[in-house]
Amino acid sequence: MTDQDRRLVVLLRLTTDAIVKVRRKELRRKYGVSIEEWGALSIIRRIGDKATPAEIARWMFREHHSVVALLNRMEKKGLVKKTRDLDRKNMMRVRLTEKGEQVYITSAKASAHRGVVSDLSKDERRQLIQYLTILRDRALEKLGIDYKPDFP
Repeated sequence: MTDQDRRLVVLLRLTTDAIVKVRRKELRRKYGVSIEEWGALSIIRRIGDKATPAEIARWMFREHHSVVALLNRMEKKGLVKKTRDLDRKNMMRVRLTEKGEQVYITSAKASAHRGVVSDLSKDERRQLIQYLTILRDRALEKLGIDYKPDFP
């Protein structure tokens, strides 16, 4: 790894940390959820009726047990409901509750971190998405993960 490569990786990490901190602060103060909970709400909403802890873990690139613990906390807060699959009794399905849906909708509209990227032109945003997708895919390849969710 060259010095320039190291600088790029550090800059990516610092930028991510700063943007996440802005969003984490907003979510906690205004909506009472963690950034991880909001991420799970987003994924569950995107997956829909097929949402399971295993599928959510794949989308989040997290271990299954970590996602199960997250979902348990979210269920206690009334954000999600876990139910046994009717066809496969050993499978758990996850859906948003009315409260979870409301938290997702209101918090998605009021994203403080949007102000961070909104100064980029439409073309700059498109390019950044393209470059970050390439970097994400290469990192997943190195990890031996061939699952690349198409998540906006």
